[in-house]
Amino acid sequence: MRLTRVYLDAPLEAGGRVALTGSAARHLTRVLRLRPGQALTLFNGGGGEYAATIEAAHGEKVAVAVGEAQAIERESPLALTLAQGVSRGERMDLVVQKATELGASSIVPLLTERSVVRLSAPQAARKLEHWCAIAVSACEQSGRNRLPKVLPPLPLADFLRQGGSGSRLLLSPTGSIRIQDVPTPVSSVTVLIGPEGGLTDAEQSAALAAGFTGVRLGPRILRTETAAIAALTVLQREFGDL
Repeated sequence: MRLTRVYLDAPLEAGGRVALTGSAARHLTRVLRLRPGQALTLFNGGGGEYAATIEAAHGEKVAVAVGEAQAIERESPLALTLAQGVSRGERMDLVVQKATELGASSIVPLLTERSVVRLSAPQAARKLEHWCAIAVSACEQSGRNRLPKVLPPLPLADFLRQGGSGSRLLLSPTGSIRIQDVPTPVSSVTVLIGPEGGLTDAEQSAALAAGFTGVRLGPRILRTETAAIAALTVLQREFGDL
């Protein structure tokens, strides 16, 4: 039987004890209805995981005994960055969730000319916290022991000025090659995907001038969230561990 996995933003040590509170404790006791004596797996995002056992549960506080450390990693050999134009609501949430499940090591939310979502500084901070929580939940579900880096929302122009190493791909229906035709070897890749309305011609030209190569998935126009999932899947299949 698969054990429940719980992320804890704290140091973990075999033989120690930790207290789970808030939403994590409520999920264990009220949703999963776990009781003292039942086993868990703990991880803190730094790599590896720990066997653990619930010792006591009182209200919204669960006492957990930390057991043996297990040097288990499920990270892809492909360093994969998704630079994603911010889309509205659940679409962006889905992209963050699935990118995490598919092994993306970094997720960069981009603000573009056609982005429907406009964020003030406080809104951007709240969105970042929300997306990080989604990534944590996806790591708990998928078995990853290292959290992807979710960056604060960034204007596309600023992102392009940062430069970068490895393969840099711009997903576009008019891309010159398919993802499968990207020259090998590929150990690090950044894929840039526009929001609901796509990137403007000027933005695409700026990306190409910044060193991105236009790639296509096929003859059909995909929704932004579908494009992200499909592109990451193909990249992991061709150069990663799918």
